[in-house]
Amino acid sequence: MAIDLGYDQHVVALIDKTRAFTREVVMPIEDAFIGNITDAGGDTRRVEMQAAARDAGVFAPHVPVEYGGHGLNMSDRAPVFEEAGYSLFGPIALHIGAPDEGNVHLLAHVASTAQKEQFLAPLAHGDVRSAFAMTEPAPGAGSDPSALSTTATKVAGGWKINGHKWFITGADGAGFFIVMARTSGSPGDRGGATMFLAPADAAGIKVGRHIGTLDKAMIGGHCEVFFDDVFAPDENVLGAVDEGFSYAQVRLGPARMTHVMRWLGAARRGHDVAVAHVARREGFGAKLGDLGMVQKMIADNEIDIAATRALLVHACWALDQGSKAGNETSIAKTFAAEAIFRIVDRGIQMCGGLGVSDDLPLARLSREVRPFRVYDGPSEVHRWAIAKRAVGAARRAAREASA
Repeated sequence: MAIDLGYDQHVVALIDKTRAFTREVVMPIEDAFIGNITDAGGDTRRVEMQAAARDAGVFAPHVPVEYGGHGLNMSDRAPVFEEAGYSLFGPIALHIGAPDEGNVHLLAHVASTAQKEQFLAPLAHGDVRSAFAMTEPAPGAGSDPSALSTTATKVAGGWKINGHKWFITGADGAGFFIVMARTSGSPGDRGGATMFLAPADAAGIKVGRHIGTLDKAMIGGHCEVFFDDVFAPDENVLGAVDEGFSYAQVRLGPARMTHVMRWLGAARRGHDVAVAHVARREGFGAKLGDLGMVQKMIADNEIDIAATRALLVHACWALDQGSKAGNETSIAKTFAAEAIFRIVDRGIQMCGGLGVSDDLPLARLSREVRPFRVYDGPSEVHRWAIAKRAVGAARRAAREASA
């Protein structure tokens, strides 16, 4: 069977336009503000960049066509998102950054018609931002979502939500939240969670402090959010009651892969900067790029880039086939999160003092990509899940053989 790794012409054209827009329009803004979106103007800058993306014909490549986007599937998103990720501000400009991109995907697949009109349409158009509120302080939900402790209690006409969330990306300035709350069972139970749509101005929602983190390019910060008797009407239940963990998988697998796409672009930029530097810089009687130790780092970066892209392509293909692709996305996410950091870190090493300075983008790229080994599931949790699946398959095979 022939394997076609090419893209249709309209996708190729979008890749080319995204590459030009990102490098000519977005990168100079990122460089001027050293990758700090707050210093660049926050939402005001977001609106300006997204208007420019619309004019360039590259806005919202993932959004369904009926909501004004390009409607790309997961496989076709990969090279477009990668080109946007070449600048840390590129995902914001194209409206493909976390958490909005993942929330668009979730709402498009799960929301009712009325919910799509109220929440998806303005989000897809870039009129509002959103946040996904699941993570909680210990002993609540974190790497183990079953520890979910935020509760939603049934009342007349809806639900009352109470809980404390934190590390909620984009919370400051979000127009609405997708809130994960427990509607049955107790913390530690694997089921019993429900997703709710909550406008940010609903009574009882308070966005607290920004938690200081390494990364500075995600708009709206990583915040604490408090829910105090927040009323969610029945029509704001997203999907079915007690099925929230199942719907989370609709979002999380694809979102992990779009993280890989974006940060692979960032890693490529770091690699390109480093290779350009060692090709020019002289030391020890030769160009640095002609020295064996430097060449090994360049080759290892090329290998990590190619391997990351190959795992990403396979996982996206599986998702496009309708598979949950749990193993494929875990493998791709774990490898990519570590490979992307290695790529940038080697780039810093190749550039020496300049690599850790603000004169080159490598230092800020390193700060941005390091958290990926934690975000959307730490590497250790994914390794545990991968191994658990492998052992489970071996045990099933043994039982079948002895039957």
